[in-house]
Amino acid sequence: HLVLTDLRMPGIDGMALFEAIRERNKAVPVIIITAHGSIPEAVDATRQGVFSFLTKPVDGKDLLEEVEKALQFSSGGTEVSAEDEAEWRRDIISKSASMEELLSRAKLVADTDTTVLIRGASGTGKELLAIAIHRASSRREGPFIPVNCTAIPESLLESELFGHAKGSFTGASRSYAGLFQSAHGGTMFLDEIGDMPLHLQVKLLRVLQERVIRPVGSTEPVPVDVRIISATHRNLEEAIEQKKFREDLFYRLNVVSLELPPLNERKEDIPLLVDYFINNLVDDTERQVKKFSPEAMQLLLDAAWPGNVRQLYNVVEHAVALSTSPIISEDLLHDAIKQHQSKILPLAEARRQFEQQYLIQLLQTTRGNVSQAARMAHRNRTDFYKLLNRHHIVPALFKS
Repeated sequence: HLVLTDLRMPGIDGMALFEAIRERNKAVPVIIITAHGSIPEAVDATRQGVFSFLTKPVDGKDLLEEVEKALQFSSGGTEVSAEDEAEWRRDIISKSASMEELLSRAKLVADTDTTVLIRGASGTGKELLAIAIHRASSRREGPFIPVNCTAIPESLLESELFGHAKGSFTGASRSYAGLFQSAHGGTMFLDEIGDMPLHLQVKLLRVLQERVIRPVGSTEPVPVDVRIISATHRNLEEAIEQKKFREDLFYRLNVVSLELPPLNERKEDIPLLVDYFINNLVDDTERQVKKFSPEAMQLLLDAAWPGNVRQLYNVVEHAVALSTSPIISEDLLHDAIKQHQSKILPLAEARRQFEQQYLIQLLQTTRGNVSQAARMAHRNRTDFYKLLNRHHIVPALFKS
């Protein structure tokens, strides 16, 4: 059995109907159909136990999929559902009420094309949440394209996002599709959206309104089917008052807002996170570290963690690397925490940022001459082009 109902109805609304059904039979799954503007109410509904919701106009295929899931659930086929539940959020480790409530909301909005704005301090895991939403969505088979708006120089960001036409500027010997076209059929994650230049905010707003892009130097619109998830650690409302962020774009991006709590507000997750980190690190290093001593774990629970989960990972990595015993001691952990009081980037991210800036400086120096830049870097042209492609850097943009 299952119940399919609208959220807004004359006489009785969907939530009142759901509560009445639950009083009689808690095992009956309820699917709610909601209008686009009713998403916050549907989010509250899912927290209370509503099985799923669909947005109007309802796609027949989506409806059948949700009905099949609900029937499987009601007939006792919960093992598969549990596996699916573990898969979509596999990189997010938590048991705290605040995180579980957040993940419940994220799962609810995942299978729509609603834009989502993820807020939270640096190091709280905004990209991991965006990836989880993508995995839980109907776009999961499509690409997930992350873009850090601060990592790409402003002079290159427009071309990187929207592409450029052949001959649009000196040195543009061929067309470049851009990241929006690469994300077609999938999800684009715009990290640090609060730092996007104003003139590009206008172009992004147009994409959200018209679902088309216009490459640099072209007047031809290119349709794109992309779901946009954005993230920021900034206060965008203040940025709007300071004329640094467009109010109309904010309302387009902020249809659903998800706020990631700092690690200090979810300390019950620290033991789980530590175990997860240790298991991954031991697999990578083949060390025999098994766990932290009770005193060391208490030290982790008492620490301030201004750098949030990222800082916790750095401390655990440091302690595992230096430990010569299966048990990490309180003294060793003291040293690790002291070393990582500031927000230090993980090695892979620090290397990526350095490599990207190094390549940009080479191309600026050589005015986009790849052969000359490769020689300066002591690399052959093929390897150098691979590096450029890895960092989405277009040499033609540096030609005078």
